[in-house]
Amino acid sequence: MTMAARRPAVLLELRLPRIVDAMAFALIDAAHVAEGGSVGLGAKLFDLTIDLSEAFAHDCPPVSHYRLAARDKAWLRRLDAGAGARLAPDAPLALFSTEPDEPLDQAPARALRISVIGIVPAGGLF
Repeated sequence: MTMAARRPAVLLELRLPRIVDAMAFALIDAAHVAEGGSVGLGAKLFDLTIDLSEAFAHDCPPVSHYRLAARDKAWLRRLDAGAGARLAPDAPLALFSTEPDEPLDQAPARALRISVIGIVPAGGLF
């Protein structure tokens, strides 16, 4: 009887994606994950707000709200940004690993796979 080969553990990085071309920054509204915790498929990671009023003249502020959700199973090893942070695209948000005890002294192997979901914040729009 042979054992199936186990995949080596790796580090996965999460950086703020450029959700809209004209996006200069995003405001982190909530971090739904805690360091050391496991993240399942579809788990909520971050809620954020993008305000494009600096890029476009408009009668009302062009503000959009988004949620980042995991498409990989992983463990959150380091949270680089929390609620209230104002970040430019490609800023680091968090570091994950495929095993809970993976050493953090190596470079990330790849990006954590995520879904970007448009949301209506709690309390609605009006």
